[in-house]
Amino acid sequence: MKHALPAEDQPTQADASTLAGSTGMLTLFSDVGLLVALLAACLATVGSLFFSEVWGWIPCLLCWYQRILMYPLVAVLAVGILRRDPAVYAYVLPLSLAGMAMSLYHYLLIKTDLFPPPACQAGIPCDVDYLNLFGFINIPFLALLAFAIISVGVALQSAAPSPDPDADGRGTLLNHSLLRAGAVAVIVLGVTGAFLLLAQAEMQRVQALAGWGLL
Repeated sequence: MKHALPAEDQPTQADASTLAGSTGMLTLFSDVGLLVALLAACLATVGSLFFSEVWGWIPCLLCWYQRILMYPLVAVLAVGILRRDPAVYAYVLPLSLAGMAMSLYHYLLIKTDLFPPPACQAGIPCDVDYLNLFGFINIPFLALLAFAIISVGVALQSAAPSPDPDADGRGTLLNHSLLRAGAVAVIVLGVTGAFLLLAQAEMQRVQALAGWGLL
């Protein structure tokens, strides 16, 4: 015969509400983390293209390795958000963590004497510093920051409970497919559109300077 739990050991409605609230907040942070990760991947992708295709900064070999790790993350994160895939972190983290390691190595290679310069076979040496803001912000630093943001974002998603298809949507941003599609479209198309506008404006500025004989 089963004995009833003492009243103090029985779960109360307040406990259930607290647990549900904690789960909802974790899911909310997970959704925000995924969207921020997608935004970081998009900005890093179009930013690298702006540097090379608009400003003409030729990527070195290590820059290309970082691009190879970054560019697929846009598609992987977008599809993971659209599919509400609870395992998207398993596809993203191997790339983002490898990208963090590569970017950190590249940054230390430029800013310190910890490593001997790599023997680049052709093109731009890997210790060239195109950008140097405030003495520490350069392109590998920006790539490291983007990979770190992506890693934290998907790590939050990995800690969240699996989405419940019967949930009413409270505590989540991406419960409905239209919301997911809209969020992905706003981020991807918004960043791409901003890149195209900035690229066009920069090219017009360069042409104007050339026409005035300043270039």
